[in-house]
Amino acid sequence: MSFQSTLGEGEGIADELAENQRQISIAEFFEKNKHMLGFDSGARGLVTAVKEAVDNALDATEEAGVLPDIYVEITEVGDYYRLVIEDNGPGITKEQLPKVFGKLLYGSRFHAREQSRGQQGIGISAAVLYSQLTSGQPAKITSRPKGQEEAQYFELIIDTDENEPEISVDETTTWDRPHGTRIELEMEVNMRARNQLHDYIKHTAVVNPHARIELREPGLDEPLKFERATDQLPAETEEIRPHPHGVELGTLIKMLGATDSYSVSGFMQEEFTRVGKKTADSVLDNFRDRHFGREMAWSPPEAHDDADVARAVQSAVSNKGKEATAAFADGVADTVSNNEHLTRFELRAIVDNVADGVEEDTGRTFGATVRENATAAAWEAISGASADGEADDERLIPDLYALTDEATSTRKDDADVEALAEALAYRFADLDDDRFRLNRDDLDRLVADAAAFVAEQREATFGETARENVADALWARMRTVPDETPNVGSVAEDRDAAAELLEAMRETDILAPPTDCLAPITEELVEAGLRKEFDADFYAAATRDAEVHGGDPFIVEAGIAYGGEIPADGTAQVMRFANRVPLVYQRGACATTDVVKRIGWRNYGLDQPGGSGIPKGPAVIMVHVASTNVPFTSESKDALANIPEIEDEIELAIREAARELKSFLNKRRSMQKRREKQDVLGRILPEMADKVAEVTGRSRPDIDGALARIMNNVSVEREIDDGTVTLRVENYSDTNEDLEVTEIVSAEPTDASDGTVVDMDGEWFLQWKPTVAAGEEATLTYAVSDDADFDVSVDGVETEKLTVNA
Repeated sequence: MSFQSTLGEGEGIADELAENQRQISIAEFFEKNKHMLGFDSGARGLVTAVKEAVDNALDATEEAGVLPDIYVEITEVGDYYRLVIEDNGPGITKEQLPKVFGKLLYGSRFHAREQSRGQQGIGISAAVLYSQLTSGQPAKITSRPKGQEEAQYFELIIDTDENEPEISVDETTTWDRPHGTRIELEMEVNMRARNQLHDYIKHTAVVNPHARIELREPGLDEPLKFERATDQLPAETEEIRPHPHGVELGTLIKMLGATDSYSVSGFMQEEFTRVGKKTADSVLDNFRDRHFGREMAWSPPEAHDDADVARAVQSAVSNKGKEATAAFADGVADTVSNNEHLTRFELRAIVDNVADGVEEDTGRTFGATVRENATAAAWEAISGASADGEADDERLIPDLYALTDEATSTRKDDADVEALAEALAYRFADLDDDRFRLNRDDLDRLVADAAAFVAEQREATFGETARENVADALWARMRTVPDETPNVGSVAEDRDAAAELLEAMRETDILAPPTDCLAPITEELVEAGLRKEFDADFYAAATRDAEVHGGDPFIVEAGIAYGGEIPADGTAQVMRFANRVPLVYQRGACATTDVVKRIGWRNYGLDQPGGSGIPKGPAVIMVHVASTNVPFTSESKDALANIPEIEDEIELAIREAARELKSFLNKRRSMQKRREKQDVLGRILPEMADKVAEVTGRSRPDIDGALARIMNNVSVEREIDDGTVTLRVENYSDTNEDLEVTEIVSAEPTDASDGTVVDMDGEWFLQWKPTVAAGEEATLTYAVSDDADFDVSVDGVETEKLTVNA
């Protein structure tokens, strides 16, 4: 019999079950789920441990403003491997060091909205945990903060029951580094993932061209050294507040409960980035539209009928004297007639303004009750709505017909449009609120109900688009009310109000978050990183402008290297990065890979069998996503989640770089065809000249320059006449050419025309930089002794478009 089958037979079962329940520490959880952090095998475990330690080292050095100098060493120790990582960072204080390496979910970056490699405080402590699980050995850590004479040395393990460091050795020591941190881990791993390890180190060097990295490992005759390509550190980042477009309801309610602000406007400006007074007012207006609804504005009576308003106001006022009452009524009627449309709250403002003026002029007091009575009377004259909730729908039809007619298709029958206006008028008049207040959802339902009624009565169809257009027209006529919004405490306690505020924030146009929280590599350094590690014929890079996902700003960069020493067989190499960290594993589960696969690479000159998938050929495609909160698919941070906004930017960045590749390949193919044609003509023309001479019996034609004219080339010919040398540059192409012509002469030249002369150890260099228009020529001259030797070179034009007869 199973334990579960006996649960209902005795008393106190719940108490017995409760005794077996206890809190699980995060360290204990990951002790049993280490695969979630990337330690699912001995091969991958080594790569992950190196990655976490190197990422920490890069972050630490950059935060301290130090150019990273990182040393990685792997050695065999019996059945285990010893991993040592050293950096020249600022070091870690004695108090913090055990927590940084011996406590999971301990760090300084989780709540910081700025770009960093690590965020959760799991990585390096997870490597310590994996080390002690597989080898039983403690982590050995040495750290020397800058300015201290001695280093601190610890040996520790993680107490997984408590998620706390357990220190076995705590002492000072000497260390030859002036500052930095060293960690030594012994673990049961293997070198089967050597290629992935090398890829991680190499790719790290590509996107961190300011870093120097050295790797020593078993089997290497010489250490792998990656020198820095620049002394330029990444731009410093600054923490930002959350952006209104990225907050979820639960988070917003929590923020509302924690803020010191009393008003929602103050809360918005204090707690969010990119929200000033003007933006906060826009959010509050949208909030009012949802919380209170908008009021419908109606057309006042025509000018000749404004007496209706005056009479209505007069009848609502008593005991104020004939003169004051008439002045008040006429003033309200005149002001009303000057407005094209009015809401009830706008009418009340008119009544208050006129009353204040009449009071000042006559000394008669118009109190709140008189003003409200006058407003109600005037409103009934304008809209037909009375305070008892009844309204004259006939009074509303003209306005609704005009709006409906303008919003619907010209193909709609006029009678159908009029029927819809009447149905709308009936429903507006039937509202309980004489102010005609509706939020957008209620307005949409009112329009849909009226359209359904007309469709049933007249078999006239007002489809979804027509209904939406009518609702849009009505909503545009309606006005945001000036009612005082609830305070922060009230909104925090009312989930519906908080949800309305959240929607108001999301629909308000707000500037994207500032990007000083991000440190993109930049186009220049993306290309420099590729040049440093790949010997290619072509390089291109693109850095996109910042975009926002979930309130977090992000920037996507892409780079392409092509040709040269990059292997031509097989598929192109795709390098994925997030916050300057290579993503080595789970390539097939990554959004970057998905985007690369769906791009039509044939359009950019690369082979792509089947029209989809990773292209083939000698190419490296790199993508870097920098964000304050990178959306990874798992805790191991191996792949980007498929977020549409990020995928769109990845595609745009890749295409931007790929367009440059397309131009390069098109030009290269064109030059190849030109070269082949030129080679053919170079063989045929001499034979033709010989044949012409033979047939005509005349001397062989001078074919010098003919090839240039046929090929639309730039021709450079040298003529020497009695010590005067002339370089004749003729441009047979259809574009202007900016050239740099250099003549190397073995004897000292004189009288150089518009050129510079430099003596270099017995050789003289003459240089001209002429601009030769299409179809024109330039003449470059100088004088020299007859026994001189000459050698000319021309830059600024492709070799295939150049013919030199000199």
